[in-house]
Amino acid sequence: MTDTNDRSPSVFVHPTADVEEGAEIGDGTKVWHLAHIRSTAQIGAGCVLGRNVYVDAGVTVGDLVKIQNNVSVYQGVTIEDEVFVGPCAVFTNDFRPRAQNPDWKITPTLIRRGASIGANATLVCGIEVGEYAMIAAGSVVTKDVKPYQLVAGNPARPKGWVDEQGEVVSRDVDNPPQRG
Repeated sequence: MTDTNDRSPSVFVHPTADVEEGAEIGDGTKVWHLAHIRSTAQIGAGCVLGRNVYVDAGVTVGDLVKIQNNVSVYQGVTIEDEVFVGPCAVFTNDFRPRAQNPDWKITPTLIRRGASIGANATLVCGIEVGEYAMIAAGSVVTKDVKPYQLVAGNPARPKGWVDEQGEVVSRDVDNPPQRG
């Protein structure tokens, strides 16, 4: 990773993007129109951050992550390698949000390697999305999602299991298929 003051020539930052001093961006990453990357954010190599993406201070984004347009990744969210975040997906970081609360606490959220989050999905803080899990567009995720699990709806409920390419391999919600 390179600091914003000594950015690798392979990092592309659109002229309208705001990358604050102290943010780290990995080689080959592209930061598009009107994105805002806060200081102390860490973005891995080979990522694509779409138009109007906001990455808060202290957030870690792994390698080869694609975050589509209009997504805000707030403090407390960690995104591992090869994660896809669809357009307008929403992460929260406070269970009891109030305009005036001096004692508010960040509740962490973890998105594991290879997971996919559909467009307009909402992820309530305090959850873990397992590796290669798939969250359908428009879902509201209030509980942990198991590795390779497909969830959909409001609230999101198990709908089956997917493989590493995102193909549905089983609709038996109670029995994940054997891997290996």
